Amino acid sequence: MRHYPALFQPGRLGPRTTRNRVWMTAHATEFTTDHTYSATHAAYYGERAAKGVAVITMEATAVHPTSQPRTGVVLAYEPSVVESYRTVAAAVQPHGTLLLAQLWHRGRETDSIVSRLPVWAPSPVPCAVYREIPHEMTAAEIDELVEGYARSAALAVDGGLDGVEIHGLAHGYLLGQFLSPATNHRTDDYGGSLDNRFRLVRRIIERVRAAVPATMVVGIRINGDDGDVENGLRTADWAEIARRIAATAAVDYISVSQGTYLDRMLIYGASPTPMGHQITATSSIRSAVGELPVVVVGRITTPDMAEGVLLRGDADFVGMARQLIADADWVRKAAEGRANDIRPCVGANHCIASIARTALSCVHNPAVGREAVLAAAPATPSTPATPSTPATPSTRASARSVAVVGAGPAGLRAALTAAELGREVTLFERADTTGGQVRWLGAVESYREWLGITDWLTDQLLKAGVTIRLGHAATAADLAGQFDAYIIATGSSPRRDGWTALRPARWAPGAPAVPGTDQWNVFTVQDVLGEQVNLPASVLVVDDLGDRRALAVAEHLAGGARRRTVEIATRLTHVGAGLTDSHDLPSVTGRLRRLGVRLSAGVELVEIKDDRVTLADVHNGERQQREPVDAVVLVTGQRADDGLLRELSAIERQVVGVGDCVAPRRVFDAVWEGELAARRLVGVSAASVS
Repeated sequence: MRHYPALFQPGRLGPRTTRNRVWMTAHATEFTTDHTYSATHAAYYGERAAKGVAVITMEATAVHPTSQPRTGVVLAYEPSVVESYRTVAAAVQPHGTLLLAQLWHRGRETDSIVSRLPVWAPSPVPCAVYREIPHEMTAAEIDELVEGYARSAALAVDGGLDGVEIHGLAHGYLLGQFLSPATNHRTDDYGGSLDNRFRLVRRIIERVRAAVPATMVVGIRINGDDGDVENGLRTADWAEIARRIAATAAVDYISVSQGTYLDRMLIYGASPTPMGHQITATSSIRSAVGELPVVVVGRITTPDMAEGVLLRGDADFVGMARQLIADADWVRKAAEGRANDIRPCVGANHCIASIARTALSCVHNPAVGREAVLAAAPATPSTPATPSTPATPSTRASARSVAVVGAGPAGLRAALTAAELGREVTLFERADTTGGQVRWLGAVESYREWLGITDWLTDQLLKAGVTIRLGHAATAADLAGQFDAYIIATGSSPRRDGWTALRPARWAPGAPAVPGTDQWNVFTVQDVLGEQVNLPASVLVVDDLGDRRALAVAEHLAGGARRRTVEIATRLTHVGAGLTDSHDLPSVTGRLRRLGVRLSAGVELVEIKDDRVTLADVHNGERQQREPVDAVVLVTGQRADDGLLRELSAIERQVVGVGDCVAPRRVFDAVWEGELAARRLVGVSAASVS
């Protein structure tokens, strides 16, 4: 029986045939250091081509110097890009995968910090995110832009690619700004009527098609809906634009997305944005363009969902970015009927947050951007351990045994990697379930998907035959002399003293806590989400971290049948400051506001006395009272649970700590360190990826 027959049917893209209907859509990577594609790009795209992806659209490339939001942008108009195209093509095309360049201008949705040039736009309307007033493009500059697209297309042809995709209509970028009455206030030939607003798009399509031979593919990316924006373009408007594009007979497909920077969760919705949230609008676009192939995106993560899209005729190709970041092997696993083995994209948007500071990474796929070293396990697994054959002193030398203590994300990843490298692994966890602090977060409905991180790892460990001992608080006496190597992932515990990072002297061992933090009505995240303590009606959450923990606790307490009165107080500039890079802070804040949660910034905890809490303004010291407050939840940091690590390190040679027991941080750090620790302990060098 063939699994997912619609998904694995060949497709047509103008002059080319695709081997299946899976499309890796464009997304930023920050893998470049010189504005061309790198060897890292080649390994990254090549890995996904080798595993069965039919079409890959590489990350967006600038067609003009005024479109440089970051230093890590590939410049499609520079001749130096040609040789780098050939490097990536050599890694991708031998696998039968079509490789496309995406040509793009951001318009007002950037600033001039990198380019040092004025931002271009149809009208001088600033972006809500970047806030810089743009320069209104002249007729000569519009001509220059058209030439930039044509020149960039010609260089992609010289680079041996299979085609190009015109970008800039979707996501509120420059061509979309010309199309939308909300952002185009011109009175010349490029403003006013739809004929005029479409004029620039038509010119670019014509010039790009002229630059690309008929043997190659030309596509275009549009929106299916801009969202609820005054005078913005909705699905019916985009369907008409799609009809006009199809009528040019110059493009071979339309790729459909959604949203602008006024609502970025329509573009790349984080959990709990519904799976497949863009399908309905895309289906309307497909109905408007006849036989022209259409690509759908929008949190399509499972083969069953993808198959349904194709069977219903909602689209002709299924596009994925984040899911194929999470698991490069998605296509092969789907083809083999192993959908449950696919590492799920959990909508954490760590990938998006990562490129704000460094290269692309995934919250629980450590191989991303390190494919040349980490994509495949470099050893053939030996016969795995089973629950009935635990490691013993008499067999450990031949079995090359590894003990892992702690079944949070760090321990689970370390255990799985060690097992994949052929080692006999026993995993100890003092709790009755795996998951660690991810399990706490998953107690909140909006973050339920995050359990996919640790549940997937647990499932893979069971399939690998790893011995998992739950409810076992391992000690040094239990472990010493029983294994060849030890990975300690015992995590961390919440601090209960109430001090923020503004008071470093108060973090010293033995320093007195904030007065009142020892009261019965003071709790931690572990109490609320881990132990599920039932809190009273009025709750103050004191946050010093700015990450998701305080927000999740507040949402948990204020939502559902609980409906407690909740306030978050933080000394930071705004509540949830750590979510800025993942772009979902507005949607998270919106959920909290709708639940009635009060958000207070710029204050720190001074004292708790019975049901009265005293806060102080961090700028002028002015005192504020909150009364009555029935309960306080402290989210002020974690203490590394490193006792076992220290004790075992004193008596065993091969011991390494990973994750929070070394230093409390993020899920990504835990997974990353678990991967590297397992490789080092079993003798596989990881120096090149550290």
